[in-house]
Amino acid sequence: MNTHESEVYTVAPEMPAMFDGMKLAAVATVLYVIVRCLNLKSPTAPPDLTYQDTTLNHFLLKSCPILTKEYIPPLLWGKSGHLQTALYGKLGRVSSPHPFGLRKYLPMQDGATATFDLFEPLADHQSGEDVTMVICPGIGNHSEKHYIRTFVDHSQKQGYRCAVLNHLGALPNIELTSPRMFTYGCTWEFAAMVGFIKKTYPQTKLIVVGFSLGGNIVCKFLGENRTNQERVLCCVSVCQGYSALRAQETFLQWDQCRRFYNFLMADNMKKIILSHRSALFGVGSTKMVDADLSRLYTATSLMQIDDNIMRKFHGHNSLKEYYEKESCVHFIHNINVPLLLVNSADDPLVHNTLLTIPRTLAEKKENVIFALTLHGGHLGFFEGAVLFPQPLTWMDKVIVGYVNAICQWEKQKPPCLSQGAHSNETKCQDSKS
Repeated sequence: MNTHESEVYTVAPEMPAMFDGMKLAAVATVLYVIVRCLNLKSPTAPPDLTYQDTTLNHFLLKSCPILTKEYIPPLLWGKSGHLQTALYGKLGRVSSPHPFGLRKYLPMQDGATATFDLFEPLADHQSGEDVTMVICPGIGNHSEKHYIRTFVDHSQKQGYRCAVLNHLGALPNIELTSPRMFTYGCTWEFAAMVGFIKKTYPQTKLIVVGFSLGGNIVCKFLGENRTNQERVLCCVSVCQGYSALRAQETFLQWDQCRRFYNFLMADNMKKIILSHRSALFGVGSTKMVDADLSRLYTATSLMQIDDNIMRKFHGHNSLKEYYEKESCVHFIHNINVPLLLVNSADDPLVHNTLLTIPRTLAEKKENVIFALTLHGGHLGFFEGAVLFPQPLTWMDKVIVGYVNAICQWEKQKPPCLSQGAHSNETKCQDSKS
C-alpha cells in the first residue's frame, strides 16, 4: 500500500516593497546626516596664508614648514568644528602633562592681586639665548587648564621659560582682593606679569602668545603703547575675534549654533562672578548694586553680563563704549614686531566676517602673517589618524615652530635688518649689489 506524504510549506508573508524602501530611506537619511554633521566630505588642505612678499616672511615659511603643509584632523570627527570645540571645551587635551611651576603674586594699584605661574625651561634653547614666553589664556582660563599645560610642557622641552597669566578671578582657590575681575580687554595684569619678567630676567627676550580672549589682550597690550614691544621678538594670537562690537551681533545668531555657545559661556561667566560675590557685591564695592546681581541671575548671554556687570569695572558708560575701548582692532595696527594670527574657518565662535580684520592687516603690514585653516574649531586643532587624537595638537606645533624660526632669524639676520625695521630690506639688497 502506497502512502503519499504531503509536504507542508510555510510561506512567510511578503513584506510590502514600500516598507523596504522606507528602511533604505531611513538608513540613507542617517548616513546623510552623519556625513553632513561630521563634514566628512570636506577636503584637507594647507592653511590659507595671507602675507607680504618679504625676506623675513619667506624665511619664516621655509623654516616653519608646518604652516605650508596640510593640516589633517582625525578622520571620523576632526572635520567638525563643533566636535573639535566640544572636545577642547570638555577635555582640553588628551593625556595632558603636569608641568611644575611656581605661582607668583603681584599687588596692583587698585588693591587687586594678579597671579601668574612661572615654568623654567627643561632644555637649552636652540639659539643659546634666554627666551621667555608670556602667555595669556582664553576667557576665564588659567595655567591649570589642560590645553595650557600641554603647550607649556611642549615649550619647556624646546628651551623656553613660560609665564602664564591666571585671569583675575578665574582660579577657584584664589580670592579677589578688590571688587574687580578680568574683562575682555584689560591689560593691567598682563602688563604687570611682563614687567616682572623683564625686571627679574634682564637678559631675556620675550615671545608673546595669546589664546582666544587672551589673543585680544596681548595684541591690545602691544599696540596701545609701543614701549610694550621692547625686547619682544614676536607675537602669536590664536582664535581671537578682534572686535567685540562686531562679534556681539553674530553671537545672537543661531547660525553655527552660536547663540547656544553664547548661552554656555554666559553660564560659565555667571559661575565665576558668583563665586566672588562677596568681593564684587559686598560692602567694599561702590560700582555694583543689588539690582546688578538680580540681572546677573537672569542673564542668558555674554552681552547681558557685559552690560550689567563687566563694563562697570572700568567705568564704561555703555556696552558699545566697553566693546570699542577693549577690542584690539583699534590697536593691532601699531604692532611692528613679527605677528602671526591664526584662525580656523570652522570656528563656531568666530564668525567669518570678523576674519576680514586679520586678512586686511596682513595685506597692509609686512610684519603680519595670517593663517586660516579649514578645520580646527575653537582652540581644537587636534591631529590623529582615525578616531583618537594625539596629545600634541597642530596649534602647539605651529606656535613653537614659528617662534623657533623667529629666534633663528634673530640670530642670523643681516645687520641692516634690525628688529621692527623690516622695511630696510631694500637697503640690504642695495648693499649686496
